[in-house]
Amino acid sequence: MLQHEDLFSLEKYARVRPEFRAKVMAHKKNRQLPIGAHATLYFEDALTMQYQVQEMLRLERMFEPEPIQDELDVYNPLIPDGHNWKATFMVEYGDVDERRRMLAKLIGIEKKVWLQVEGCDKVYPIANEDLDRETEDKTSAVHFLRFELTPQMIAAAKGGAALHAGIDHAHYREAITVPEAVRASLVTDLK
Repeated sequence: MLQHEDLFSLEKYARVRPEFRAKVMAHKKNRQLPIGAHATLYFEDALTMQYQVQEMLRLERMFEPEPIQDELDVYNPLIPDGHNWKATFMVEYGDVDERRRMLAKLIGIEKKVWLQVEGCDKVYPIANEDLDRETEDKTSAVHFLRFELTPQMIAAAKGGAALHAGIDHAHYREAITVPEAVRASLVTDLK
């Protein structure tokens, strides 16, 4: 969990932002997982969330304790707690008409994303705990997912087991092996 003392003041953030941003962007490269051509998991952690909070404080020029705490309260739930992975899941179609058409076909896709530690069962996510992101006509292009892992899965992942990911939706089926750099970054989230 991020606390006030984990954050830079606005003045200090203005000074360190270029280096901090470069560090975060390099870190995020190993936390992105495309699943096919039109879906990506962006795995969150304390560093990615600190960046989000710092950028919000900067944009809104927030320095009072209460609004800062409000931002922390929004972003802290997206930080994994040692026995799960948390990700922003995005359905990405560049063409607006195709996106609209596919979001109507992909209702429920967020519940069909899975991760699998080699030798263990697939884990389907708990999706959108903050609010429902679909209607009866379409799903959202952005979802928030939490993948809960068993102690066996955590031990296997920390022991070097391969990690697989996929989507089992009638209109979007993909399965991949997670690249080693991404797998290694995700393992650091586990206790």
